[in-house]
Formats: sequence, C-alpha cells, structure tokens
Amino acid sequence: MSTFVRDGQPRSPSAEGGPGTGYSPEQEEIRRAVRQLCERFPLSYWREADEARAYPEEFVRALTEAGWLGALIPEEYGGAGLGVLEGALILEEINRSGGSATACHAQMYTMGSLLRHGSAEQKRRYLPAIAAGELRLQSFGVTEPDAGSDTTSISTFAARRDGGYEVTGRKVFTSRVQHSDLMLLLARTTALEEVQRRTDGLSVFLVDLREAGGRLSVNPIRTMVNHETNEVVFDRLWVPEENRIGEEGRGFRYILSGMNAERVLVASEALGDGYYFIDRATAYARDRVVFRRPIGQNQGIQFPLAKAFMLLEGARVMRDVAATRFDQGDQRGAEANMAKYLSSEAAWEAANAAMTTFGGYGLAVEYDVERKFREARLSLVAPVSNNLVLSFVAEHVLGLPRSY
Repeated sequence: MSTFVRDGQPRSPSAEGGPGTGYSPEQEEIRRAVRQLCERFPLSYWREADEARAYPEEFVRALTEAGWLGALIPEEYGGAGLGVLEGALILEEINRSGGSATACHAQMYTMGSLLRHGSAEQKRRYLPAIAAGELRLQSFGVTEPDAGSDTTSISTFAARRDGGYEVTGRKVFTSRVQHSDLMLLLARTTALEEVQRRTDGLSVFLVDLREAGGRLSVNPIRTMVNHETNEVVFDRLWVPEENRIGEEGRGFRYILSGMNAERVLVASEALGDGYYFIDRATAYARDRVVFRRPIGQNQGIQFPLAKAFMLLEGARVMRDVAATRFDQGDQRGAEANMAKYLSSEAAWEAANAAMTTFGGYGLAVEYDVERKFREARLSLVAPVSNNLVLSFVAEHVLGLPRSY
C-alpha cells in the first residue's frame, strides 16, 4: 500500500521523535496531542486557506481551546505553565503536520514582555484573558519602513501627556492586526538625538486595538506568504499611562528577551517545515517509479534528502539547547540566534531537496509542496535576516569588530 497520499500527512519513521531525541515522556505526549489536533485540519484545509488568502480561524480557535497558545503563561494566570522548549515542540508539530503556526505564534511569545516586565495589575488584568482566548495578543508593532532591522532608529513617537501618551508614526509588516484585540507596541519616548545610547528612550506599550477608533488605520500588504500582514498608521493615538509596560525608556531591554524566545519558536516552525519536506519527499521517492525503479534508489535523490535530514537534526539539537537555556534564565541570545539561523537554512535545504524530488509535481498546488516551499523561504529573512545573525555571532561570540 502506498505511503504517499496527496492529502495526508506521511511521516518518515527515521524522523520521528522518540527516546533518541532526549525528550521526556511528558514532552512526547505534548507532541502527540498537538499532532492529533492537527489531524483535524488536513492539507486541503491549509491549501484552501492559502488560495483564498484567508485567516485559519477554525484552527486558531481549536488551538486556543486546547490551551496550546497559552502554554507559556504560568498556571496562576490560567496558562499551562510550560517552558519555551515545550512551546517549541508545539509549533514544530503544527508546521510538520503541513499547517502554519505563523497565523497565531505571536500569541505564544508576545505576552513575554508583559509576563516578565509588566506590573502585577497588568498581569492580573490581561494574562488570564489571553490564556482563555478571550483576548488575542497576536500583533507586534516594531518594524518601520525606514528602520527595518535597525530597531533603535524607529521614529514612531509616544509623546507624554497628562495621564498617558499620544502615539504618532507608522509600522510595517505588522501581522494579524485584524484578528487581535491587543498590540505590543515599541515607540520612542525620547528622541534618538537626545539619548546617550541608541537603545535608550524606547518604551513598550500595550495598545487596546478595540479602543483605537479613527486614530489608527490598517492597510493590508499583499505578500507571497503570511497573508495577514499590514502597514499600521498611528495618528495621535491615545494610550493611557497604565498601559505602559515597565519603566519609560527601557523598552528595548524588555523586548530583547521576548525576541530571543521568538527566535527559538520561529526556529521550531522552520524545523517543522523541514521535517514536513523530508516526510513527504521520502514517501514519494519510495513510491514514484521511473525507468522501472523507485526514484529513491537514485543517489541524486537520496543524497540531497539525507543531507537535509542531517542538517535538520543538527539544527534541532541547537534549538533544544537554546530553548533549555532560555528556560533556565539565560537571556544572552547567542544560542537563540544560532538556532534560528541553522533551522531556517536546514529547512530551506529540505525545501529544495523536496522540490527536486517531486519534479514538476512539486509545482502543482494539489501536492502541497509549493505552498510550504513559499512559507519556508520566509524564515530566512524574518523575524531577523540570517545575515544579521552572522554579524551577531561574529561580533558577540567570536569577538570580531562590529560590521555595521
């Protein structure tokens, strides 16, 4: 019986999680439970959502109701109280199933700034509602048209007024605004030319999008993947002082730890994509017969898949190290950045190997390779370009002069 099906989710036995991975029985149970949930949303579901450029609302609702999006929220606030490693396994399984955690992954890590740096009142007010799915915090306002990856150069400004701030400026590639109740916003509260260090003078705010009114406009950006990204324009948007997270001017420090968690979780999505390609391509290579022999018998097919699989396994080890160190309180970020780099590069290697294995069928929508091929390309440049990761490692790990 053929192991390859167009609308199924074959899994290569050699790529299964198991005792050799070093995961605990509880972590393996998390993987199995997420996998079972994802089975309710076959590849046809994701194919149709992609073709319609639609938000996978039913999937996000199911994931929320199962408690997986609140996995990192402590139990005292209604979450599962799990670590980043468990969160990583959740997202990896979603993408390995053929789905895309991009639609809702920010709900898992964006609340980190609130959890680690918010006041007791803010945490009591928002975290239980986020954990229960009553509030969605899926939108992260950082990137700007003229700043890009140079976060300290953002110009969106929050001018202090009695009792709060008026925010004016513009963000781009701000995802899921239309499906969020809250946005985590980074803005300047002191002009760049007035601070001693470029990282000073930035503050973090929790913006209630339900109360924004005409002071906030959202302009969708049509993209190859991630169909829920936007330009957001703020026109003297009022944010009460009680919605500022932590101290004024220290926001850059607050988002860094959240960004490290984001690196680990995005690495996990890339790993899931990579294993998806290996699962699909090896099953196809075993069954596809050309010149009276399975194409998987040819080294031209075998070698790229074997190489990609080994790269994925190596990247997975670095992801696990990065997640474990984050859970232990190590916020330095080297491992998180390296995990993101290695996982995205390995996933892209697997994407190309799968596309070659499927040949012309890889371009056919019904075979569900071309959609994931497009999705896998995103992690090479987002949430941070791999070139910047190389610069980070060169400077902060190898001690070389700053290159930018």
